[in-house]
Amino acid sequence: MIMVFSIVYLGLLFLPGFCRGQNFGYDGDQGPANWSKEYHTCIGKHQSPINIDEHNVTNVSLPPLKLIGIDNPHQSYVTNTGHTVTLKINESKAVMLSGGPLRDTYVFEQLHFHWGENDFEGSEDLINNHSFPMEMHAVFYKEDYNSFKEALNYSDGLAILACLYEVSSQPNPTYESIVKVLPEIEKKDMGKVLQEPLLLESIFVPDIAKMQDYFTYSGSLTTPPCLEVAKWIDFKDHQQLSHDQLAAFRDIRNWEGNKLTHNFRPVQPLEGREVLHNIPSSHNSNGHSGQRSVKIPILFVALGALVAIFLFNI
Repeated sequence: MIMVFSIVYLGLLFLPGFCRGQNFGYDGDQGPANWSKEYHTCIGKHQSPINIDEHNVTNVSLPPLKLIGIDNPHQSYVTNTGHTVTLKINESKAVMLSGGPLRDTYVFEQLHFHWGENDFEGSEDLINNHSFPMEMHAVFYKEDYNSFKEALNYSDGLAILACLYEVSSQPNPTYESIVKVLPEIEKKDMGKVLQEPLLLESIFVPDIAKMQDYFTYSGSLTTPPCLEVAKWIDFKDHQQLSHDQLAAFRDIRNWEGNKLTHNFRPVQPLEGREVLHNIPSSHNSNGHSGQRSVKIPILFVALGALVAIFLFNI
């Protein structure tokens, strides 16, 4: 167990926000408005998050987005980094992402959460200027670059799946195992292995039928050093969490020892970037590509043959 958490700690050194130290926060002199004083890349032209205006997106039909390995249970552990709650799995290259706007295969590195001090704000990306109480980012690095750290050096280094959450009157059982251990990782650098293996499918795509309905754009990390190395994929379908589940995250303490009641970066200028909306179609909404389009021509061929035989016999 000690070895496991040693690996966790080393991994955290290379997470967004740990690449060049920990001198940032979400309030006052160390808040987002001042990040660029130490991290000059935070004033780039392709920064994240953004407001996604559904009236100004380009509708497209991209190849099917594919996630491999999410239907296998994985031993997982969560850690308080001082800036967020991060979840990682033990297996190397166990979960892979490809398709959609991606030209290559990407490997799952970690997922983490952003939240607000109440149930009316907290997400980083906005939809039609509407904020949600929480947002999850699942971070993948390009397989060709062999590691998350190396991928940060390339403009196509990362792919990030983003999921937005709404408040529900009932708790979401999928997240109970995570919420349950939050009091045990209240302080920075504390970590905890989840008792039961986690099925990432239930977190990434609880409704597989809606997996191909998403927005995508090119952007950056949303924490310093704000490197512009990410292809963002924001699922249009929203997940549900109860008020109590959301509130449990606000008891996490930051690297200064204060409660981390909010940890979201304000939206950044779009700067002429194009936001695409992938429209699900028959060829990318299920795993039976093309079957329906093939059956109709065959039916017409068979009917034509029968007619020909009938006429010939006359």
